Amino acid sequence: MSLAVSTGDLHAGGCRPPRISGLHDVIDAQVRDRPDAPALVLGEARETVSYRTLAALADELAHRLLAAGLHPHRPVGLVSADNLEFVVALLGAARAGLVLAPVDPALPEAERRRRYTALGAQAVLTGPPVPPPARPVGGPPHWPLTVRRSGGGRYGVALDAATTADGAPHSAADRLTGDDALALFTAGTTGQAKIVPLTHANVAASLHGITTTYELTPADATVAAMPFFHGHGLLAGLLATLATGGRLLLPERGRFTAHTFWDDMRAVSATWYTAVPTIHQILLGRAPGEYPGRSALPLRFARSCSAPLPAATARALESLLDAPVLSAYGMTETTHQAASEPLGASRDRTAGSVGRPTAGEIRVLDAGRQPCAVGTEGELWVHGPAVARGYLAEPAETAAAFHDGWFRTGDLGYQDAAGRLYLTGRIKNLINRGGEKISPEHVEEVLAGAPGVTEAAVFAVPDPTYGQRVGAAVVLAGGATATEPDLLAHCRDQLAPYEVPERLAIVPSLPHTAKGALDRGAVAALYGT
Repeated sequence: MSLAVSTGDLHAGGCRPPRISGLHDVIDAQVRDRPDAPALVLGEARETVSYRTLAALADELAHRLLAAGLHPHRPVGLVSADNLEFVVALLGAARAGLVLAPVDPALPEAERRRRYTALGAQAVLTGPPVPPPARPVGGPPHWPLTVRRSGGGRYGVALDAATTADGAPHSAADRLTGDDALALFTAGTTGQAKIVPLTHANVAASLHGITTTYELTPADATVAAMPFFHGHGLLAGLLATLATGGRLLLPERGRFTAHTFWDDMRAVSATWYTAVPTIHQILLGRAPGEYPGRSALPLRFARSCSAPLPAATARALESLLDAPVLSAYGMTETTHQAASEPLGASRDRTAGSVGRPTAGEIRVLDAGRQPCAVGTEGELWVHGPAVARGYLAEPAETAAAFHDGWFRTGDLGYQDAAGRLYLTGRIKNLINRGGEKISPEHVEEVLAGAPGVTEAAVFAVPDPTYGQRVGAAVVLAGGATATEPDLLAHCRDQLAPYEVPERLAIVPSLPHTAKGALDRGAVAALYGT
């Protein structure tokens, strides 16, 4: 087993980093020191589940999984909403020595099955509200899992493992080891998704970085706004809370719902939350009728990750919450967070920055893999204990992205003299207009700052002369009266002529991925041809 990430020193905020070695012991300190403290708050009923109860449920499930014939160090799937079943499956699989692989329950059944067959999962646990397949058509067996509350406030695990587990390792499964804790799928919504194995040491390093950056303690509480099948919700929302002894409210339907969010935040006396920019923008739009006011919540900060946060959104949200809004940067291959703005003095924060590295080192390199000068754009490379070793059963993809412990992100950015990181776009997103390279993220930031604009997407439009031209789709706030000429005039004031969109549409909404980020492929398909 890998060495624990544990330091006994209190950092500047006065909190103690969690003493954990991985996913299997993430709540052990809380069970030992604070067994009756609430770990989870469930939905509209506001029932609490203590750390003692959560550990007992995880141990019960671990016993049942092994008794059903599952083999340690091999993968088991999970399809569930963000509910008690998901959390028990996560911790129970880890305690059984299994490698858990959660997927988005909104994916078509055929795509979920394709992923689990490629992974070589022994079985797939299905939690509410996801039913097992009516007529299995190959692939691993599906075992329904429920956690039931009996008399006296006691909980019990029900696992229907009537079908036999897949016993022989195959596909990617034989590349997993006893050090592995999770197998996460990258954000692709089709067969292009890759499998990233994350070790217990990766998880411990990531949680150390997250919890110390935000000074999380047992006094903190939050609401699950991001899905647990992705690193953002799993590491930053769920596991960082459990590792530090805090309280996490699981929404009634197991997913973010705007009209209940602030009631849920008040119910748990939330001190922080983390979300993608889209959710922040939704909450801002609904704030006049729903935000309970600054005196109703003990908010210390809000966190934004998984997509660029427009400066205008950050300013408006900070004004509303009267609390700092901290941008973070990460991806599946870095076990979520690689950098973040700190929760500290305002001098450490600069508009547009995603802060400094939190779990290793980040370098900005040019095309020749040489360090870029301060303020010069290059590709971001990440190194450290939270970086994964590669992709399962993808040797060519691994060789292209992983080099001597460094992960080549494909993201563009630069660092200032203080070491703060600024993102400028992704290499694969660049628009090539007659040799001029244009960052769609930069144009989107300008459009998002126009009066009345709530969201913008910029994409390449094929062109026989220039190769590509710049297109844009914009969503306006309710009651906004901005026109296409207004928006283009705004762009001409702040962009080079070749960056100004040559096609612009005002649309009612934009497509997003399951984790809430802008779905650029869908946008280009809708408006780029």
